[in-house]
Amino acid sequence: MTGAQASDPRPDPITDDLGWMLGVVFRAYVRAADHAVGDLPGGPRGYQVLTAADRRPARNQGAIAEELGIDRTVLTYLIDDLERGGLVRRRPDPTDRRSRLVTLTDAGHEAARHRRAALRAVESRLLQTLPPEQAATLRALLQQVAGAAQAVDPLTDLCQVVEETVERAPTGRGPRRRPADA
Repeated sequence: MTGAQASDPRPDPITDDLGWMLGVVFRAYVRAADHAVGDLPGGPRGYQVLTAADRRPARNQGAIAEELGIDRTVLTYLIDDLERGGLVRRRPDPTDRRSRLVTLTDAGHEAARHRRAALRAVESRLLQTLPPEQAATLRALLQQVAGAAQAVDPLTDLCQVVEETVERAPTGRGPRRRPADA
């Protein structure tokens, strides 16, 4: 760093950018989380479905799709794979005979518990530069911001959001392709 750079009081336009910060943290989390949950059917998305199915009261596929921002068709395949893996089961909804509730099996509870612990370790490594009280504050603030963002603009189809983002991206990197997991 030159003397002029060291004395420049302006923030760095890249490292001071919220989008850049979120992107760097998100990519680091996704890479590490994939190692923690990648062996599940559906990988990280499969883990999210396990987590959603682990809540009370049990919910149907439509409610889970909306909560997770996953297209209903994609969710059906994820649940099929998790069901074949013995991790979830569908059962009739006693209040709506047209609906099926998604619940965890005993193996699903165990898988969710192990993956949750592995993801907590990922989070701890990612936040290790912060004192514990600051890490807890960051988590609480992010939860508040995420909840508010979800309330204002709920994700009903994450695949559509990805497609729209790719369509709006600046050109110059060659042809655009639809992400394989969207």
